[in-house]
Amino acid sequence: MYSGENFTVLFDACVLYPAPLRDLLVRLAQTGAFRAKWTQQIHEEWIRNAVAKNPHLTHEKLQVTASKMNDAVMDSLVSNYEPLIAGLELPDTNDRHVLAAAIKGQAEVIVTFNLKDFPDHCLHPLDIWAQHPDEFISHLIDLSPAKVLLAAKHQRAALKNPPKSVDEFLDTLLRQQLPRTVAFLKQRKDLI
Repeated sequence: MYSGENFTVLFDACVLYPAPLRDLLVRLAQTGAFRAKWTQQIHEEWIRNAVAKNPHLTHEKLQVTASKMNDAVMDSLVSNYEPLIAGLELPDTNDRHVLAAAIKGQAEVIVTFNLKDFPDHCLHPLDIWAQHPDEFISHLIDLSPAKVLLAAKHQRAALKNPPKSVDEFLDTLLRQQLPRTVAFLKQRKDLI
């Protein structure tokens, strides 16, 4: 299914919060293995959820993070998708903006934890698939294991406050619901 840098995915808000998963997904996008997309509305959704669950975070601080994401991943921000929303059907009408952005951004995959909100019968006629982030990263591992290892290595190296051992880092990724990804990385601990 994946075909390198022309392969496009849209990240749903639920995979952009919490920070460790967001960081890994953005670093993976920076490898050039695929093109990552999101919208300002998706940014607002993950920021709102992060602030609601973490009183020490502020909307302004996370807006800076969103801006850095936009700068870090070229051509990531999808716009002008709103006219498509009304014509789409999904179990939760509040998710139609995500599918509309995927269509407008020419994404083949929506990476989300909420697979039930993006059923096959709604997506497949549009040649779009919904994937759990662990499944998505597992496909990247099959395509380019070295790029996944490098992204994980860079992510762990950037953790300074506090730094994390390899095992602590892998435990953090496991808490992000990435068991297959962690199993792959555990076998190559010396490289991260």
